[in-house]
Amino acid sequence: MSLPAVLSRLDAGRENTLARLKAWLAIPSISTDPAYKAEVRRAGGHLVEELKGLGFEASLRETPGHPVVVGHRRRPGRPHILFYGHYDVQPVDPLELWEQPPFEPVVKEISPGGPAICARGASDDKGQIMTFLEACRAIIAETGDLPISLSVMIEGEEENGSINLPEFLEKNAAEFKADICLVCDTGMWDRGRPQITSSLRGLLYEEIIVRAANRDLHSGHFGGTAQNPIHILARIIAAMHDAEGRVAVPHFYDGVHETGDNRKASWESLGLTDADFLGTVGLKYAGGEEGRTLIEKIQARPTCDCNGIWGGYTGAGTKTVIAAEARAKISFRLVHDQDPKAIRKNFREYVSGMIPPDCSVEFIGYKASRAVQVSEDSPDLRLAIGALRDEWGTEPVVLGHGGSIPIVGDFKRLLGLDALLIGWALDDDRIHSPNEKYDLVSFYRGQRSWARILIALAKR
Repeated sequence: MSLPAVLSRLDAGRENTLARLKAWLAIPSISTDPAYKAEVRRAGGHLVEELKGLGFEASLRETPGHPVVVGHRRRPGRPHILFYGHYDVQPVDPLELWEQPPFEPVVKEISPGGPAICARGASDDKGQIMTFLEACRAIIAETGDLPISLSVMIEGEEENGSINLPEFLEKNAAEFKADICLVCDTGMWDRGRPQITSSLRGLLYEEIIVRAANRDLHSGHFGGTAQNPIHILARIIAAMHDAEGRVAVPHFYDGVHETGDNRKASWESLGLTDADFLGTVGLKYAGGEEGRTLIEKIQARPTCDCNGIWGGYTGAGTKTVIAAEARAKISFRLVHDQDPKAIRKNFREYVSGMIPPDCSVEFIGYKASRAVQVSEDSPDLRLAIGALRDEWGTEPVVLGHGGSIPIVGDFKRLLGLDALLIGWALDDDRIHSPNEKYDLVSFYRGQRSWARILIALAKR
């Protein structure tokens, strides 16, 4: 296969690829708002037609919510790759902060990156998906076929929690058996250096409701005698960490492994400081576990955070009440072999042990997923590293991601698939915020990178 010819075709076709992206970005596929249900479906249908135009067997597959776009271009006997992304987008609020209508994509000069396409979904995740599809388009046009067998699964509910995708995947597991999964919903280390995300932290999310009296009480009559659920909940949250910043839930660190010295040294060589990482959000000093480096905290250590706490009167002025109940939302990011089910059990027992007599606690369980990680010895990882090194002229950064993409864990659990997460987003792309953008350098070089990766993985 003539890689230079494929890359030349991509470079020559930039105006057409940008026009195709603009057409897709113009469809307001906001999955969380029922008012946009038809538009979400239209965006999925648009992608189906794109895939059919590339010779895929493609269709919209129904779920109880928004449909999944599925496509197959099979080559028996070749390595089989599953590609995942999402075609839905976040709401645009607050609309008044957008510099242009969010679904009328425009190209602007934006410092320091240069020209960028601005629209909701440009970086998360339509632009990212298009880098992959345009690479496929160029390879097919230049050679007549792909060098691998390819299946694509592009969902319409990722921004709404991927509510129905795990069930869809479980019902259709045999259809999506493959050798490796590629995910394009992540970012680069910086503008000149790509990154392969080799691990994702798991997630556990809980809500606590502490109740005492059967109604809100007058604090002058009952203050100092009746239990105050807000005080109880505040004590519980304060007790979630010890003085060194470690999570205090019993057995929380079961399954957490220490990082080897060589890996720590490679992280330290990146030179990421507290001020570098936190400066963009107005902070300078990292919290968390004492004695751990910044990257180690993000990559290899679990966390516990209170994401919300409320109760009692929060309106304007004063209202002197002791609330009948107080609530908090707590999330845990998990690593390595931590078991979310065991942690949920231990967390609830820990909290229940701090509830006074005459009071009660209720738990509402939400998301739970294990961490996922690709072995450093993976041949697919090695091939992808080489392809990116050739395109960018520098060694790609191989790091874990502090966040969670639960469906990647489902790919491992249900299909036995490792996943390489390779994306071209940048930290300043303003995803989920007004004025989302995607640098055209990311868009065009992402296409070239995917072409190299696909051709490299054909050798697996």
